[in-house]
Amino acid sequence: MPCVQRDRFDYGEWLHATHREARIGARQLPEAERPVFHPEPGGLLAWGCTRGSDVLFWDTSASADPDQWTVVVQHSGAVPGSGLLRWHRYDLTLTDDLRHTVRDTWELPSPPGPLLGPLPGAVARTALLPDAEAWTPPAPVPPRLTDAERRIALETGTGLDGLRLLSPPPERPYLGDGSWEGLFAELGIRLPGEYMRLMVEYGAGIWSGWLRFHTPLRTGERRFTHVEDTVDAYRQLKDGHPRWYPLAVWPEPGDFLPFANSLDGDHLGWLTEGGDPDAWPLIVWPRHADQGPPLDGGLIDTLLAWQRGTLVSHGFAALDEDDDPVEFADFEPWDDSAYW
Repeated sequence: MPCVQRDRFDYGEWLHATHREARIGARQLPEAERPVFHPEPGGLLAWGCTRGSDVLFWDTSASADPDQWTVVVQHSGAVPGSGLLRWHRYDLTLTDDLRHTVRDTWELPSPPGPLLGPLPGAVARTALLPDAEAWTPPAPVPPRLTDAERRIALETGTGLDGLRLLSPPPERPYLGDGSWEGLFAELGIRLPGEYMRLMVEYGAGIWSGWLRFHTPLRTGERRFTHVEDTVDAYRQLKDGHPRWYPLAVWPEPGDFLPFANSLDGDHLGWLTEGGDPDAWPLIVWPRHADQGPPLDGGLIDTLLAWQRGTLVSHGFAALDEDDDPVEFADFEPWDDSAYW
């Protein structure tokens, strides 16, 4: 039921995410059979899920009376007796569906659809949300960007100017308590000026909940050690499977020098070719794909293209074709309490 529990669950966020995932999943159906989802007129409206990851919706096109809306289920697996079909329309209202689900058998002459149960005739509040409170729909929020600003952010803006508008930087970027010269001395090499400009603007943090930029100027035991950890892991893999790990390893000439990673285990870095750090090409060491070539653009242009949803390769997490890039463009800064 509509509820909220701080830092764990918000009904509005659940509804939005559930409809997005269902919309993407429905593309497996022929185009003429794909359902539409709320807030589209007559769209399916999610109201629950099962522990088997089935998602239950109301069909709001079934009637002008919400009490007569019937149930549609997106099954996590194939529906018994229905081949590979995973979407099934039950000619039942919510209460009828629940009554049939908890019964031992379907009523004759035949069931209205695949059996969800039987389940024990009991109900209990979920243990996952022990302190849930009633959810109140939030007040409408005006668009973050005007139409003119959207065009700049998504189409015409370039460099840091475009990136600032699309993903606003924090008021107090966190870099650590060291210095760039100290970091360069520790690494034995200077880093590209574009990287430093980006970090001075944004600091350490995570982009769109996925791409993590480490704290560059941290000192002490938790200094910029992810470089050593990452290249040690790469070196071990390369020793066992050189065909699949073709990059040279830092501090070899032309080596792979990582500076960021993703929640999926991908690593973003440079190939340190030549003596000019500003000419180093970017490259991704992908976690779930074969090694690809260097990226074409620089760091800021690459970030801007990814936040716009136009960078659809090189291992970067991609937006769905119906997603609004402005909604997903985000930067969450870290402070001195962050591990990275």
